[in-house]
Amino acid sequence: MSMNLVVDPVFNAGNQRLPADASHILASSITQASSKQSYYTVRCLVDRTRIDDAYRAYAYFRWVDDNLDETRQNKESRIAFANQQTALINHCYHGNWPQRILPEEQMLVNLIRRNNEQSSGLRIYIENMMAVMQFDAERKGRLISQSELDNYAYLLATAVTEALHYFIGNGRYAPGNETRYLAATGAHIAHMLRDTVLDVANGYYNIPGEYLAAHNLQPWDIGSEAYRMWVKQRVELARTYFQTGKQYLAQVEHTRCRIAGYAYIARFETVLDLIEKDNYFLRVDYPERKRASAFLKMGWSA
Repeated sequence: MSMNLVVDPVFNAGNQRLPADASHILASSITQASSKQSYYTVRCLVDRTRIDDAYRAYAYFRWVDDNLDETRQNKESRIAFANQQTALINHCYHGNWPQRILPEEQMLVNLIRRNNEQSSGLRIYIENMMAVMQFDAERKGRLISQSELDNYAYLLATAVTEALHYFIGNGRYAPGNETRYLAATGAHIAHMLRDTVLDVANGYYNIPGEYLAAHNLQPWDIGSEAYRMWVKQRVELARTYFQTGKQYLAQVEHTRCRIAGYAYIARFETVLDLIEKDNYFLRVDYPERKRASAFLKMGWSA
């Protein structure tokens, strides 16, 4: 199936169910091909009854992200695609199930149909991740502000955290205070630093325009002293968030949920370690994070 083909959904009102399909098989294969770590995290830690849906949740947005990054080269096409996927989500949550869609979109439909509560961790995940995708579709090729960067981090951290609690230890106690999203925010900071060089090459600038203007920088001046100082500040902020995030996780009731959270933090702490080791010069890739020593630090391997 071509990733370029996108068919306009046709909807039917009400709760008519679609024929059974094999979207869980497609979702599992996409996840395994995209991220072995995510694949085995789902397989080993997610609640048994939610494994197929966890693969659908990951794989659908992996497909959306790849479509925006690789397939659609102009802004109008990216925004149209993101809007189309947002409309699909909204229709599904209003009980208007599509009759003609792509196999990847069927993953989303089945995911929502299995839990279409108005207020659930899954819905928070889906809507916030879609907002992240919409922002990425629009921001390519332009500078972003500090407030946009902060909101972007909040949307992603909210999505990741609510997905964690929905799929692992659902219904068990987890604090709902202001520290709930800090671990995922720290991971987002580390992730953006890790991907900065490639993102710049693809037209995504992860540093605030205000900082660039104040220091007379271009977004590709990654090796400059001022840029490295900003990287250092972000590393320190991420470490602070991770420390608070660990305290939050210690209060989470469910053991597998805590394990997944600690592993998630450790994965990105390794990235921060490597950035510090390089004196805050960012690289194209960090292959060391995939080696055995990194997995030993995490306490598990994938």
